[in-house]
Amino acid sequence: MENLTLPAPGKLNLFLHITAQREDGHHELQTIFQLIDYGDSLTFTPRDDKEILVNAKIPGLAAKNNLVMRAAKLIQQHDKKRRGIEITLRKRLPIGGGLGGGSSDAATTLHALNTLWELDISTEHLMHLGKQLGADVPVFIKGRSCWAEGIGEIITPLTLPDSWFLVIIPPVSVSTTEIFFDKQLTRDTAKQTMSTSLIETGVNDCQAVVVKRFPVVAKALDWLNQFGTAQMTGTGACIFAPFATKAAAEKVLTELPKDLKGFVARGLNTSPLLTALEANR
Repeated sequence: MENLTLPAPGKLNLFLHITAQREDGHHELQTIFQLIDYGDSLTFTPRDDKEILVNAKIPGLAAKNNLVMRAAKLIQQHDKKRRGIEITLRKRLPIGGGLGGGSSDAATTLHALNTLWELDISTEHLMHLGKQLGADVPVFIKGRSCWAEGIGEIITPLTLPDSWFLVIIPPVSVSTTEIFFDKQLTRDTAKQTMSTSLIETGVNDCQAVVVKRFPVVAKALDWLNQFGTAQMTGTGACIFAPFATKAAAEKVLTELPKDLKGFVARGLNTSPLLTALEANR
């Protein structure tokens, strides 16, 4: 197989409850991950040596700290031939936006190299590897919208209703670590059952902390709330609102203030990554 190009879709947290903090510092949470049809893409080109090269223009992020590089090095340890790869990352998902871009890029990398190098690693084992890179990575490896608990790694696939979303990208990058360790973050939201959460509308416990730190996020929320129920995804900074149709979401997008960027995305139950991998088999 020669070059392989695969998508790395984004996600939305339809709600995000922080229910406890562990002694090791990690936070227990409950959330619903909604996959969307908007994201990054990665091209994988086999090399004749053992080098791993990542071509990615990400300001302020050293190549060695890029999750794509870390994922490639991790799975290379399972390749007896220690083959090399050149990876070109095309970013559309913002850094520090809460859309899961880095985690999705890592998941796509693990799947791609498992395929290219014919390692025959099971999805469950890939998810175990992905957990070492970040709590959200297993969700993208599984490739299904889902209910998640634990630190986000205990997942149950869901079939969610068809929906369209307008996603707004405020001009700030939010550090997940800083938000999770902010003293004002509540960590005692009562646990719910999955069935209850599918019926009742939840909130994002991180949102109150982020809007205090970043007034531009609060401004974007206020603006989008004119047209629907707006909420932040992940630890921010991106916000979203659901719409019944693509046309309705696109109409609101045309009214977006000039200092904000955004896009319209469709909610998916199955990741386009899985579809692309199947097509390449």
